[in-house]
Amino acid sequence: MDEPRMNVESFNLDHRTVSAPYIRVADRKTLPAGDVITKYDIRFTQPNKAHLDMPAVHSIEHLFAEKSRNHSDAVIDFSPMGCQTGFYLILQGDPAYGEVEALVATTMNDILAATTVPAANEVQCGWGSNHSLEAAQAAAAAFLGGRGSWSTVSA
Repeated sequence: MDEPRMNVESFNLDHRTVSAPYIRVADRKTLPAGDVITKYDIRFTQPNKAHLDMPAVHSIEHLFAEKSRNHSDAVIDFSPMGCQTGFYLILQGDPAYGEVEALVATTMNDILAATTVPAANEVQCGWGSNHSLEAAQAAAAAFLGGRGSWSTVSA
């Protein structure tokens, strides 16, 4: 790209060259006390070609945020990308790629087995009616279907 270097790592990624679905390290930070956090780009759909509908994004966010913590104490945050093509997973430490892949796969299988979206109500959520378990499960199934290529970011 001929654009100037940006402060946000993902803005420096040429989104035309990536091939979703994938999991990639987007950033690593060592905090002042020496703790390390690692941010992963969990890309579901091909940028600028497809996106997830908001009820699916919202439900995946709730499901993954809740279910992933059953498998790892390292989960700090799981947040949707504004472009609706994926999520950022922030973990404490610098786990091996295989551990992250296993965490994501296990949690996606939890989403497939879910019968409800956690906290999908107006008491626990700012837009409790904006959820779709079925759409979240379809997106999770598609993401799992591409597991063989998760480590390949660019075609």
